[in-house]
Amino acid sequence: MRWYEPVLVPGILHTAEYAAAVMRRVIDFYEVPDDLEAGVAARMERQQILYQGDHRFHFILAEQALYTLVGESGVMIGQLDRLLTILSLPRFRLGILPAHHPYRVPTNQFVMFDDRLVLVEAISAELTITQPREIALYTKAFQALSKQAVYGQGASELIETALGEQRKDS
Repeated sequence: MRWYEPVLVPGILHTAEYAAAVMRRVIDFYEVPDDLEAGVAARMERQQILYQGDHRFHFILAEQALYTLVGESGVMIGQLDRLLTILSLPRFRLGILPAHHPYRVPTNQFVMFDDRLVLVEAISAELTITQPREIALYTKAFQALSKQAVYGQGASELIETALGEQRKDS
C-alpha cells in the first residue's frame, strides 16, 4: 500500500482519539447519523492489517499533516507520538514532504493498492481508479513525491518539531 496524504494523518495510522476527532467533524459536516463509537471501533479493527501477513506500507505525509489541528493538543501529541513509533516498524516507510518543497507534480490525497487500484477521496465521492494508464500517473506522482520526502532521521526531526509545538501549546 502506498498512501499520500497532504492534510491529515492517514486513517489506518490514527489513534482512537484522533480518529474520533476526525470522524466527529465528518459526521457534523455531512449531517449523517452519529455512529461515532462504531466508526472508531471499525477503524481501529482495520488497523490489524498493519501487523498481519507480509504487507508493506509506504506513507508520504505533507508536513502540513503534522500541524493540522485535529481535536485538542493532547490528541495531536498522541498521534504524533504514534508516528514516531511507526518510523521504527520494519514493514513501514514513512516520509514527510517538507513544507517548502518545490512544486513538481499535481497532487491530491490518494491510496494505491499495488498497481491494480487507486482510491481518491473527494468531498462528495470516492473515486476508484483501475485503468492502467491512470494508475501509471499516480505511480509517477508517488515516485516524484517520494524523492522529495525526507525519511528516517529527517522525518523524525520534523515530527519532533511538530510535537514540541503541540507540547508548548498544551
